[in-house]
Amino acid sequence: MEPWLAIIKEFGFPAAVTFYLMHRIENKLNTLIASIHSLPEKLK
Repeated sequence: MEPWLAIIKEFGFPAAVTFYLMHRIENKLNTLIASIHSLPEKLK
């Protein structure tokens, strides 16, 4: 049981931070993609 706890302690926090940051970046990328798609209409 102790080896598993060590693995969770070592990799659990970095994995959680990575998933959180990926989620934030995904939202920003979706906004950027939507802006790029609407750009031709705004240039007309």
